[in-house]
Amino acid sequence: MTGVSRIQGSFRDPSGYVFEKDSIIYRQVNQCYRSHYDQLMQGGLYADLTERRLLVPHEEDGAYENSSGNAYKLLRPLPMPFVSYPYEWSFSQLKDAALLTLAIQKRALSRGMILKDASAYNVQFFEGKPILIDTLSFEVYQEGKAWIAYEQFCQHFLAPLLLMSHKDIRLSQMLRIYVDGIPLDLASAMVSKATYRRLGILMHVHLHARAQRQYRDASRPAGALAQKRIGKKSLLQIADSLSNTIRGLRWRHGATAWSDYYDGDSYQEEAFRHKLELVAEYLELIKPRCVWDLGANTGEFSRIASGAGAFTLSVDNDPGVVEDNYLKAKRDREQNLLPLLVDLVNPSGAIGWANAERQTLAERSNADCLLALALIHHLAISNNVPLVMIAEYFASLAEWLVIEFVPKSDKQTQKLLRSRRDIFEDYSLEGFEASFSPLYEIVKSNPLRHSERVLYLMRRRGDSNA
Repeated sequence: MTGVSRIQGSFRDPSGYVFEKDSIIYRQVNQCYRSHYDQLMQGGLYADLTERRLLVPHEEDGAYENSSGNAYKLLRPLPMPFVSYPYEWSFSQLKDAALLTLAIQKRALSRGMILKDASAYNVQFFEGKPILIDTLSFEVYQEGKAWIAYEQFCQHFLAPLLLMSHKDIRLSQMLRIYVDGIPLDLASAMVSKATYRRLGILMHVHLHARAQRQYRDASRPAGALAQKRIGKKSLLQIADSLSNTIRGLRWRHGATAWSDYYDGDSYQEEAFRHKLELVAEYLELIKPRCVWDLGANTGEFSRIASGAGAFTLSVDNDPGVVEDNYLKAKRDREQNLLPLLVDLVNPSGAIGWANAERQTLAERSNADCLLALALIHHLAISNNVPLVMIAEYFASLAEWLVIEFVPKSDKQTQKLLRSRRDIFEDYSLEGFEASFSPLYEIVKSNPLRHSERVLYLMRRRGDSNA
């Protein structure tokens, strides 16, 4: 297949795979999946799910020729503006993705099909809502056959949600270690004995973990658990039980590290209003199509970009503010904003098989503009990242940069310096401009009213003549 680049994370399912050609994403359906695909399309499930915006729609491309003769169909799915991963989602994002998967399972059963895959990686957020992107996740339902994706669902969705709800919200990051979901025996051991009194958790986590150990004993036939006969009514009851269990999980986060940043006097109210005006002015000047707001907090400035029509990644490393950001976007039905949990000092890396199954943050999108507001003092002082290295990283991500310099005299910077020695000799306005000037030209700079902060609009050198 000349000129075709296969998506490296698409190799586990023999039913087909995803590849890119001429910057367009395609999904090949293999001959072995023919009967299942025909049932999906002709039995009404595809139309039902796509009309309800639960499954990504696609077009069939008949112009494709496959030299191996293994292709049955070639699909061109609706492209996603950004591919995110479960360990980048807030609690409610993972919860909504889980409930979507179960709703699809029930609709599939009603039309003679069943989900054979229940991976959280098969869900993306599109126009503010979760949507299933793997068209080949279904198979024709066979009466009496158990749900083979039950274990996968519990490990990808229920186990992390349980740990986030009952133990610590930061345990969502275990999904970066366990790429096929958090082992149920581990989740069971980590939560309190009080969870045994919750019927859904008892059945789907604790007893499920015990059954896994029993059926994986060498003295028992392989796959015995999956081969146990079970009727459709029972499968629907399992889906309902899982839905009720997940709906019953809550995370009451209270105040996390930066969830109250905008409360009170993070800095003068007039300076804040002035910054809002300047960010809007800068974005109107450059008209970006894709914006990354780095250190976005609850998304106050992200919404300036998304409101102007730019698809906006609104990232922060505080799970509380990302949760609040997502819930606001969901409540207001915002379609151009995607809140994500990302630590810029340790951004999502290339993981999985051969370190290529899941891409780095930078590999998944081409931003036109970065917003780095009230951020640089956290990177340079809290995390000891030299200004030159910050400039280099930002320049690798986007052409345009809207960045706020926060001096040492600022109240927020003083908070960071209280518990450490000031070793940051180059952290000054002059040092900042000297570090960024080799990579950027300063297009605009404006001191913020009633503040010692300065807002800059910069353009990466070399792009202006492109």
